[in-house]
Amino acid sequence: MDLVNELDKAIESFKLEFSKFERGNKSAGTRARKSLQDIKKISQDLRNYIQDAKKDEETEEK
Repeated sequence: MDLVNELDKAIESFKLEFSKFERGNKSAGTRARKSLQDIKKISQDLRNYIQDAKKDEETEEK
């Protein structure tokens, strides 16, 4: 699934930028926060996808 790949990339980006931030790169903190925001959005999209799939499955069973 494409969203799962996007989530993986966003997590890797966060790890990289956070590592740079911890070494003193203040600009990397901004990029790390952006990655976290991306992770939040992708996670919400995945939650919606799963919920819709469950609803569709329940509808088909009736």
